[in-house]
Amino acid sequence: MALDYPLRLRPILQEYLWGGRRLGSLLGKPLGEGETYAESWEVVDHPDGQSVVENGPLAGKTLGELAQEFPADLYGKRAIPDRFPLLFKYLDAQKTLSVQVHPNDQQASKQTPPDLGKTEAWLVIAAEPGSLIYSGLKAGVDRQQLADAIQAGESDRCLNAFEPAPGDCVFIPAGTVHALGAGLVIAEIQQASNTTFRLFDWNRVGKDGQPRPLHIEESLTVSDYERGPVGPQAPEPLSGGWERLVACDKFLFDRASVGAGEGVAVDRAGGFAIVSLVSGAGELHGEGFRELMRAGTTLLLPASCPAASFEADEASQLIRMQLP
Repeated sequence: MALDYPLRLRPILQEYLWGGRRLGSLLGKPLGEGETYAESWEVVDHPDGQSVVENGPLAGKTLGELAQEFPADLYGKRAIPDRFPLLFKYLDAQKTLSVQVHPNDQQASKQTPPDLGKTEAWLVIAAEPGSLIYSGLKAGVDRQQLADAIQAGESDRCLNAFEPAPGDCVFIPAGTVHALGAGLVIAEIQQASNTTFRLFDWNRVGKDGQPRPLHIEESLTVSDYERGPVGPQAPEPLSGGWERLVACDKFLFDRASVGAGEGVAVDRAGGFAIVSLVSGAGELHGEGFRELMRAGTTLLLPASCPAASFEADEASQLIRMQLP
């Protein structure tokens, strides 16, 4: 048995107080009756969530099991200890998320239990008029100013904010203070971490009527006071119809806009790739496989999977995420 075909993984749906129902209406996720579906974890190998294969001879296996049993097939020549290194998800922010910050690898390794750091990137899929992304501190804000603003319940006064448009990509390295504003649906690629320090929650309460816990000292310690304001990325054209949204030491994040009846090769440079269709419809195919894709479909292509191409039935946007 080998990892020689694209893997469909069962989405893990998460409900939080800030979620809505657009993961179903925009991305075809199988929502229940609730009104607060906030995240769909598409590819994850973490103590807080495990993707399960839905298709082919490996159906029922978890991503963690595949990483342990077939590391060469999954990763190629690259040796990766522990768990699958990336986590991909979709988010629906019906309400504004808490102001938060994530530690880097060194800082997260000291947590109990230890975790990876969390560098991430967002691609805006839908944005209601007036929606905001809070990304980075305003120029010149230092630790004391941020601490004073938190104490006053006004940390947003220290934050850079801008109104995004669909298609904008924002890079959020570990240490960047940030919040996703109400009215946004995004795709997020990140390190396989679930460590978040919350420094402000807009003075609201959770389902139990109590304020959600804050992690003020941890937030102040891991925040990057040198980075300053963060705006949308400038895409870099690549060959073969792709453009690079983010290149960092944790992942590469690319996008292809494919017209109806057109196609694009999904190169993987000898490793794995996560591909997801953020809009449109089409088919991913290669030797021995054909996988229909619609908006919201995510596939994991192991390193040992044959060469793959995507052909669009209608105008489509495909994203690709892999290791550098």
